[in-house]
Amino acid sequence: MSVRAPGRVAYINARLLDPASGLDGTGAVLTDGEKIADVGPALFADGVPSGIELVDCHGAALAPGLVDMRVQLREPGAEHKETLRSAGEAAVAGGVTSMVCLPNTHPVIDDVATVEFVARRARQCGLAKVYPYAAVTKQLAGEELAEIGMLAEAGALAFTDGTKAIKSAQVMRRALAYAATFGVLIVQHPEEPSLAEGGAMNEGELASRLGLAGIPAAAEAIMLERDIRLVGLTGARYHAAHLSTAEGVAVIRQAKERGLPVTCDTAPPYFALNELAVSEYRTFAKLSPPLRSEADRQAIVAAIKDGVIDVIASDHAPQDQDSKRLPFAQAEAGGVGLETLLAVALELYHNGHLSLLQVIEKLSWGPARLLGLSAGRLQIGAAADLFLFDPDHAWRVDPERFRSKSKNSPFDGRPLQGKVLRTVVDGRTVFSGEV
Repeated sequence: MSVRAPGRVAYINARLLDPASGLDGTGAVLTDGEKIADVGPALFADGVPSGIELVDCHGAALAPGLVDMRVQLREPGAEHKETLRSAGEAAVAGGVTSMVCLPNTHPVIDDVATVEFVARRARQCGLAKVYPYAAVTKQLAGEELAEIGMLAEAGALAFTDGTKAIKSAQVMRRALAYAATFGVLIVQHPEEPSLAEGGAMNEGELASRLGLAGIPAAAEAIMLERDIRLVGLTGARYHAAHLSTAEGVAVIRQAKERGLPVTCDTAPPYFALNELAVSEYRTFAKLSPPLRSEADRQAIVAAIKDGVIDVIASDHAPQDQDSKRLPFAQAEAGGVGLETLLAVALELYHNGHLSLLQVIEKLSWGPARLLGLSAGRLQIGAAADLFLFDPDHAWRVDPERFRSKSKNSPFDGRPLQGKVLRTVVDGRTVFSGEV
């Protein structure tokens, strides 16, 4: 199917938000084909010339498209849970124009052919852009290293074993040493496996009351402390995914204070929910890592606020009904997050923790900069990847209306503020919601 090349489009009467330059003010953006041709408060002050398509934003916020650095796509191998197309449709409905997908597919993304397959399929869908992570170890088995140099050359953005921690210190040391040689990033699921094994939720009084095996907060900090010592030995760039505990935050804070090349992200459940969400054995709130205590949740909010946490990612983990409608201990972990990423993150703005510009920075320019992507900026010559949104529009989460194939949202029924009105990828409108 051929896609018609976009022409020139003027977005006027917008509240421009560009975290890369600090711009937050009324103005306009002109796109020409796939690129941003001009941007600024004074643009079209004397009117829009004829021959340019006009989009009046009516004061809504216009920002660079979101860059989601932690998404499970399920294709190839588990298309009944999600496909590149359904994830792409969910992404653009949530204002996400770039996704980075985990390698835990079937087959695993641990060879050049699978990296190229994902990139090719995403291009065919023509929705959000997709960049694959490749596995650190072959088959995610935690033993033999994948061909890091070759995979990086083929387009792997960074390296991770996805939802599995690299449990061997020796394997992690070798991976970091190779990564340092090639200048690539290693992303870890920071959870000490032997402490987490068999656990279903956060360890503590609530787990005891529910009769569920717990995962201690220390499992996160222990793995981070080990890895950060290895970063000190190798000098490699290291990223900790989905931080969930106050102890984990403290470890990352100390590593940053020492000047080590360490970054981290968290996901909306860890600053918007706590372990009480699983009180009635709600399997939609069973996540990995698990939802933690209220004190941990508050520590995550504080770490986002003071910059210890660099990025907010959706941690989109679609599961089918058969995987979730089981006794809590047997149910699969994970929640979908592409369509709620923006609105839940905007709670940080509505609650006075961050400015609107700071929220967008955590969701766009922050991850783009960290991953070396040319995204996340309203800049002349940049890709015309934009989204228009109303930060105050109220709605309630109804997973049945999600575009994602799976409906397992931990935010089911939650009232939120912040609605995506339009999403543009390479100058093409790929999503248009009701104003």
